[in-house]
Amino acid sequence: MFIVNNYLLAVVLCFVTMLCWGSWANTQKLAGKTWRYELFYWDYVIGILLFSIMLGFTLGSVGDAGRSFVADLKQITVGNYVSALIGGAVFNLGNILLSAAVSMSGMTVAFPLGVGIALVLGVIINYIGAPKGEPATLFLGVILVVVAIVLNAIASGKMHGGGSPSNKKGIVIAAMAGVLMSFFYRFVAVAMDLNNFETPTPGKATPYSAFFIFAVGIFLSNLIFNTFVMRRPFNGAPVTYKDYFNGRTSTHMVGVLGGIIWGIGTALSYIAAGKAGAAISYALGQGAPMIAALWGIFVWKEFRGASRVVNYLLALMFVFFIAGLGAIILSGAN
Repeated sequence: MFIVNNYLLAVVLCFVTMLCWGSWANTQKLAGKTWRYELFYWDYVIGILLFSIMLGFTLGSVGDAGRSFVADLKQITVGNYVSALIGGAVFNLGNILLSAAVSMSGMTVAFPLGVGIALVLGVIINYIGAPKGEPATLFLGVILVVVAIVLNAIASGKMHGGGSPSNKKGIVIAAMAGVLMSFFYRFVAVAMDLNNFETPTPGKATPYSAFFIFAVGIFLSNLIFNTFVMRRPFNGAPVTYKDYFNGRTSTHMVGVLGGIIWGIGTALSYIAAGKAGAAISYALGQGAPMIAALWGIFVWKEFRGASRVVNYLLALMFVFFIAGLGAIILSGAN
């Protein structure tokens, strides 16, 4: 299987993760013009699962290093299967809430808030579980990112005023999503031997197998979580599976593409974690709000007509994001 052997390559993969995690929600925007997010989300989940299978039989099975995909699945212990499956379920619930928040409050507001909370708590949780990197520099980077998130929130408040009830509801849901999403990565990391991907401990999963089991957890939990949301949506009228199957193929493919984009980022994050460490790999990927904010500002025009003060706050947000990401990278290079 393909294994990362140096820190620089791990950082590059984490930046690709950041791009993917910050961009997948654009497919929701594209499909959302005529397609409810609850229906979009099924295609997104299917995209993740299909990509995890494809990755396992390609990069997860080539070369002599590590255990091949199928052989690895046969030897993983029940406890590690359960841990990765729980990671998928926890992520799924958080992500459903985040998707709902994006549809209510806009990508530039909901996405940075939810992912920002997930960053802070997630780095703490993952560092405690597997300490790797210089902690003072790592958490300085996290603090700088938090400042960026606060600046984004202030800019949003000045731009949108008090906000509509839907906007306020979306912000609350985004915060709940962030708390849930801070835990999912650790559940999957526990199932892997992060210290040795080449000859992993018997019973532990490679990143490719762990990602596949994680994707199965997302899919299975979606039968419960998303079905419930379809019947009792956060916004709008209920939708049915008949509505889903009546959707156009092109619309379905947009959602599947969103899942593949997110899946690429997540798989690369797990692959990079062996060299960068779970906390650093997770933290760099969670620079996604900066990418999402760029999409929201320049493509979706969510801050069109903003005042000079708002633009100044947004510029400062990006400065603090970049400084924070730089500190996180340096923490692992020491």
